[in-house]
Amino acid sequence: MDLGLQGKTAIVTGGSRGIGKAIARELAREGVDVAIVARNMADLDATAKELSGETNRRILPLQCDVTSKAQVDAMVAEAAKQLGGVHILVNSGSAPGGSASAIGPIENLIDEELIDDFNIKYMGALRCSRAVMPFMKQAGWGRIVNISGANARNAGNLSGGARNGSLVHMTKTLAVQLGRFGITVNCVHPGTTRTERTPSLLAARAAQLNVSPEEAERQDFLPDSPRGNSICRMVDASEIAFVTAFLASDKSWAVSGELVAATGGAGRAVYY
Repeated sequence: MDLGLQGKTAIVTGGSRGIGKAIARELAREGVDVAIVARNMADLDATAKELSGETNRRILPLQCDVTSKAQVDAMVAEAAKQLGGVHILVNSGSAPGGSASAIGPIENLIDEELIDDFNIKYMGALRCSRAVMPFMKQAGWGRIVNISGANARNAGNLSGGARNGSLVHMTKTLAVQLGRFGITVNCVHPGTTRTERTPSLLAARAAQLNVSPEEAERQDFLPDSPRGNSICRMVDASEIAFVTAFLASDKSWAVSGELVAATGGAGRAVYY
């Protein structure tokens, strides 16, 4: 299927590694010039070199702290200037795992950690979305995809659940407000996802359990898989990227204000 993305331009926050990097790669493979955004310039430069070599598209590394409105506005303006506009925004920036103190008993919650987490993931996505709106409205076409997380559906991790759930609400609100300008807004819930960090995490956990990394993965990361142990595996970051590329494409006009859970089918709750 031709996704109709040839010649489009995109900004991907959190684009130097993990799911964001996989999304930037897939968009570039579809013919998109991509600005990747993160705080570490060395990581950005390395990723830009790698992806541009793979895809033969322009990958523009832009350093930005999304907790700063001034930096976000300047970053979006620079991306639009250098790439010739902004058609697609993927909000994939976050602090991995969220606030550590919010995982356990609420009595242990550190307020400042939770506020910082929201400032990065929720407010960062809102700042970036607000900054790209004029460029998308001018083009009469735009796609915003918010990368949230399946913890929104699971009680226990207050930070992960709250920040991800709030992104779902923002997604629908933006879709309602921006639809008349030819802009769609959707959300993706990844579950446990294999990225470049996964082998080291599995190795550390395997050492704790005194088992192989494969067994550690089966015990700790895949207890809720509906597919059985024979074909049970993590969703790969590239598979999150496939879903995102469709939602960012010309073919996804019929879908807006919606949530796609890309978890490999984990969980048994029914949503309708």
